[in-house]
Amino acid sequence: MRLSRADFHSACKGFFKIEFASQDITAFGGLELIGRYFRLIKLHRRVQSIFARYGVGGDYRAIDMILVIVVLILVGGRRLDHLNYLCEDPLVKRFCGLLRLPRERSVARWLKRFTHKTLEALVELNSEIVCETILKERLGRLTLDIDGSVITTGASVAWAFRGFNPHHRKDPSYYPILAHLAQTGQILRVKNRPGNVHDSKGAVAFVRDLIEDVRRRLGRSLPLEFRMDGAFFQREMIELLERKEARYAIKVPFFKWLGLLALIRERQHWQALREGMGCFELSLNVAAWEKTLRVVVYRKPVHHETKKNYQLDLFDPDDGYFEYCAVSTNLTLSAGALWDFMAGRGAQEKTFAELKGEWALDVVPTHHYGANSAWQQISILGHNLLRNFQLHTLATPKPRSRKRTFRFFLQSLKTIRFKLIHQPARLVEPQGYSVLRFSVAPPVQTLIQMIDQKLKSAA
Repeated sequence: MRLSRADFHSACKGFFKIEFASQDITAFGGLELIGRYFRLIKLHRRVQSIFARYGVGGDYRAIDMILVIVVLILVGGRRLDHLNYLCEDPLVKRFCGLLRLPRERSVARWLKRFTHKTLEALVELNSEIVCETILKERLGRLTLDIDGSVITTGASVAWAFRGFNPHHRKDPSYYPILAHLAQTGQILRVKNRPGNVHDSKGAVAFVRDLIEDVRRRLGRSLPLEFRMDGAFFQREMIELLERKEARYAIKVPFFKWLGLLALIRERQHWQALREGMGCFELSLNVAAWEKTLRVVVYRKPVHHETKKNYQLDLFDPDDGYFEYCAVSTNLTLSAGALWDFMAGRGAQEKTFAELKGEWALDVVPTHHYGANSAWQQISILGHNLLRNFQLHTLATPKPRSRKRTFRFFLQSLKTIRFKLIHQPARLVEPQGYSVLRFSVAPPVQTLIQMIDQKLKSAA
């Protein structure tokens, strides 16, 4: 049956009168399901057990403040003063287990209590959450991408210095280093650093602590694979990974003292790969390190001068334009499989983009270094918990790939907000017991019912 134009329109001839009243209505009905998952995994008990050893006190408990920051970010807030706009929502209070939410200054003062030592409580909590997921999903190996990310700060923020910041070259910044778990897209560890350091600054100690913690929790038999860019191509890093019996693939910079440029210039035969790519493998003797490394050199044709154009002088112009890269590895992968494996590093950029865009990792809430570092840890913790929530309820397996990236189809926080969290609901008591009553579209009803059933079956 064809509808007439009159069936599509509704007359709006005046303005609604605006009134304010206290009602048990929430704009974030989906928080109930995420909060139910947190209670299912006994998050309160875990946090209190860990923080009891570190002495981070206050009027509000550690779990209270962590949940306040997590729920602030979950619903879309990015600054502490956004708490003022959530303080009367009944489901936000229920999510945090509080009758009264702390205000901006209370949360900021609590964050400023964190020191280098007490930050370890958040590091330990995050590690425990992710390692339990690894055990539950029975991952056969862990593929870890190590990289840094720039966070621009204000001019008066403690321990923020001008450094490598391509988009804001004159602005002070932080330069945290992160360990990204490729199989689940979670962050296994993060450490904040001033912005004026090299990408590899403190990386050896960071990776050593990471390996020791993972093997203490998961055992020594679980294979570990590391992927890194050229900034981490250092003797200490390679010797650490070899000593710890970890596999690695690290991009090799074209330093003159390595002698790679001469070997590439003299190369006559390149093994053919797909799409016109070529490669060759060699055992590179690094005299300064007294080591011999397996290195695979790749070249990829392009039809234009590259932006940096720093390698085109290796060949005559008649050879066309090529982009070159070299990878050092102790993996037993073929050259083609190694190329795909290194290409899998790109998946971490998607995670970093979500962390900054949706999880407020790039927000600097105070001028205090310890407080800002704690904010980063809690942001990462919230991201990992939401990934766990999806693995329990929404995620479906993904086909295996030689890139060794995500093993599951996972949705971003932005999508979860739209589909689940930002759904209006009313709290009612029709027969003496509490009911959360939604008024939503049929697809949302199906989604909520499915998640509710899976959480009930897991309880």
